[in-house]
Amino acid sequence: MKIKFHRNAEKYLESLPLKQRARILKAIYKLPQGDVATLQGKKGEYRLRVGSWRVLWVYQDFGILITEIDVRGSIYK
Repeated sequence: MKIKFHRNAEKYLESLPLKQRARILKAIYKLPQGDVATLQGKKGEYRLRVGSWRVLWVYQDFGILITEIDVRGSIYK
């Protein structure tokens, strides 16, 4: 399945240290497996939990679009 990143998600990944970035990318490229749940109140949106980070994503025609990546406390605001 093809995976694309929204610009904001890509920028956040680039700001992380290499070890943490690799951990998140490893989990992303295993999608739709992993600790995945649907977001309540947001039809068609999902979250992937990677430690204290959350990756928000949606299915698109081409595959998966990663819309946002951030820490747990601030991603849902």
